[in-house]
Amino acid sequence: MKYVYPIILEPDDGMISATVPDLRGCHTFGSDMAEALLMAKDAIEMWLWNAENENKPIPSPTLVANICAGANETVTLVAADTDEYRKANDTRAIKKTLSIPSWLNREAERANAPFSQILQQGLKDYLQKAN
Repeated sequence: MKYVYPIILEPDDGMISATVPDLRGCHTFGSDMAEALLMAKDAIEMWLWNAENENKPIPSPTLVANICAGANETVTLVAADTDEYRKANDTRAIKKTLSIPSWLNREAERANAPFSQILQQGLKDYLQKAN
């Protein structure tokens, strides 16, 4: 899923703090503006990914115009993609039971075929064509 949320950036003791007002507890820091934006993207994706996994409600983003920023604060938008985050961070192996014809199993075993790798690549190719 793709999302866009406003963040509040503020200088804080030599760092730049990034707060996501719509996502409770979603706060991070960066050593400069670029790092703060990247860290905010990562924090938002992690927060939303966790909410998706636990079937928790996803808060709607507040309009930037409705956020009251202080004198030293900057409000901007950050795009987040939980599908990409999941691909990069959720690499747990899941065991699947499946059936293939006996002759195919025999031939594959003779060829020392890496079953898991072939299935993973086949699923990736299939999903890429489906999207």
